[in-house]
Amino acid sequence: MSEKANILVAEDEPNLRRVMKAMLSRDGYHVITANDGVDALAKLDDSIDVVVTDLKMPNLDGMGVLRRVAADFPTIPVVMITAFGSVGHAVEAVKAGAFDYIEKPGEQEQIRQTIAKAVKQSAANRDAPEAIASTDDTARFGLVGRSDEMRQVFQIIETVADSPSTVLITGESGTGKELVAKALHEHSSRHDKPFIKINCAAIPKNLMESEMFGYEKGAFTGASSAKPGRFELADGGTLFLDEIGEIPVEMQVKLLRAIQESEFERVGGIATIKVDVRLITATNRDLEQEVQRGNFRDDLYYRLNVVPLRIPPLRERSDDIPLLTDHIIAKFNQRLNKDITGLSPEALAQLREYSWPGNIRELENVLERTILFTSGDRIEVSDLPDEQNGASGARRYTDEPEPPAQSPGEPLTGDTSLKEIVRAKTNQVERALISKALDETGGNVTQAAKLLKISRKSLQMKMKDFGLRDRELG
Repeated sequence: MSEKANILVAEDEPNLRRVMKAMLSRDGYHVITANDGVDALAKLDDSIDVVVTDLKMPNLDGMGVLRRVAADFPTIPVVMITAFGSVGHAVEAVKAGAFDYIEKPGEQEQIRQTIAKAVKQSAANRDAPEAIASTDDTARFGLVGRSDEMRQVFQIIETVADSPSTVLITGESGTGKELVAKALHEHSSRHDKPFIKINCAAIPKNLMESEMFGYEKGAFTGASSAKPGRFELADGGTLFLDEIGEIPVEMQVKLLRAIQESEFERVGGIATIKVDVRLITATNRDLEQEVQRGNFRDDLYYRLNVVPLRIPPLRERSDDIPLLTDHIIAKFNQRLNKDITGLSPEALAQLREYSWPGNIRELENVLERTILFTSGDRIEVSDLPDEQNGASGARRYTDEPEPPAQSPGEPLTGDTSLKEIVRAKTNQVERALISKALDETGGNVTQAAKLLKISRKSLQMKMKDFGLRDRELG
């Protein structure tokens, strides 16, 4: 683990509660315990990464906890603990939105794997853009915009939502691909059936098959009972495979067969299980290039790409930034108990000029931080972080190539301005400092961010700009 995740364990059995806390603490997590559902909700806040709750508890059971977490803290995954013989109830909980379930007493390795997956999912959920509710026609399907690019997205969602066709959603990180997947499900005739999602990047390769198709008792060490996979749980509803480009090649042929035949076998099983599942996938990779490189099967790509739906990056729809800022400010005014009326024309112009490599996710983070520290009732240019107000020399939205660095010993020429030289030098220094921090921390992004005294998200964006993402380990 790169940093301590906060795990809230709600369990009414004192012995099991102590065992869970000891085991998870040894694995490096910070564990908060609660003796029932009411106690758990009293300790629930934004700092919690994963909730682990017993299904059967006095005062408030696990389903009550799940409903409250889903309503108030939708980014927090909930893992159910269930007694042997009550697995059916746990499966229903997963269909209702729980991340996964574990049986008690349960194998320690299985519990560890489930919690580790939930922690990764929590991190992915926190990075995803949030839906922004609105009653006007500029916000549809949880997506805000009236640019031509977004109108095309709305039209495709309307056209294909109620069809059985497979949809491949593409777009950069932070553009809202999961929101589109949810919209396709919620505006289909399957809306009252399960919406099951898998973040393929959060699942170890050796667990991918059992995660998708389930397993039978005794299929491998730790399989103390049979467990349905995500395809089975999504029967009648929608299965969303996020980061589909991360699926290993050896797993792709099995996925292709399941999609084509609507059937599969559990790991260790011989019975064929038939399902009725609408499949939606998403990726921030160029799958056509992955096919050419031999990393992705062409037959699977064509099967997934029946309806391609590209979500444009924010820099391609800067006309939507005024709308987005209005909605985001309204949301954070309520959350942070502030009363910001909007942005000055100059501040809005700065936001429209910025390239937004982190897309809507970055815009939300910037505005939340700005709203929190703004003393007036309007956001001015001086209130914006350096990256967005132009003070840091950060790259603005432009198609012009980055100018070459000017050596101090070289004579100045009329082709290179002082501003360009300073900007190029700043980027050189930043890249060198980031590389050094990554070297010193063994590629641990969280620890490197602490050394540099910047946020993890800011560091990741800079690493992307400087081509250093391949060095990220945690």
